Amino acid sequence: MPDSRLFKILYYLLEKGHATAPELAEKFEVSARTIYRDIEALSGAGVPVYTEPGRGGGIFLLPGFVLDRAAFSRAERGQLLAAAQTLSATGAEPDGALRSKLAALFETREEDWLEVDFSRWGSPVRDRGLFETLKTAILRHTELRLVYAGANGEQSERTVQPLKLSYRTRAWYLKAFCLTKKDFRLFKLNRILSAESLPQTFAPKAYPEEPPAPPGAYPTVVLRFSAQAAYRVYDEFDAAQVERQENGDLLVHAEMPADAWLTGYLLSFGTQVEVVEPLSLKRLLAEQARAIYEKNRV
Repeated sequence: MPDSRLFKILYYLLEKGHATAPELAEKFEVSARTIYRDIEALSGAGVPVYTEPGRGGGIFLLPGFVLDRAAFSRAERGQLLAAAQTLSATGAEPDGALRSKLAALFETREEDWLEVDFSRWGSPVRDRGLFETLKTAILRHTELRLVYAGANGEQSERTVQPLKLSYRTRAWYLKAFCLTKKDFRLFKLNRILSAESLPQTFAPKAYPEEPPAPPGAYPTVVLRFSAQAAYRVYDEFDAAQVERQENGDLLVHAEMPADAWLTGYLLSFGTQVEVVEPLSLKRLLAEQARAIYEKNRV
């Protein structure tokens, strides 16, 4: 029943406020006469739906109407409670009141199954405060003044319009339009040294999403890791990319850009990684390791 056309019409009216019969007929691919029969059926079922003729008229719901809990399937109730739990865990709905109200409405016991900690080791107050500042600015569409440490270590002051928080590759980022650079930018939260809310508001823009790289866009890199590095290998590579060898080593095949970031990443494994292919990356890694040795030898 919840998937029938009657419920779809009801959900549409709840979302839009009102609609015309031709509009509903086109959307649900039936005749206007069928729509009017559906409206009569909804009214007969106790839904306060009515029609108004003339210009500006149409099909309306009485103000204040809410769906009964029976309109939601068991799976949909679970999804709503899970969404409320997520809001509570991320701090967007800190006191858990929404989750409690939904649980009471659905006569369902609350399950406290999710916890999110945005802080790094040793700096819980600072990191949670930063996240709260960014979240509030995003929701209220207010500008921020950031002090940011770039990849080269230089600090700069930026005025940004924050759009979204994004979690990718084990790190949080702020997607924003940078008024200083006049372009969209991605700011790593760990490198935001301070964030100050400004009184100026803005109309949010859509952040341009990068399409995923097509197969073959990057060269295939073959890496051999010792068994001691398994805890990181399985954290940072897909299991389908990992092949365990007889001696316990892990052979990884991955398409990756062979750039400065990759060499720095591989150096973080120390002697627990060997580049098998390509040879150019192997030579570059050796040169980097030799330079580190020369700089630090005693």
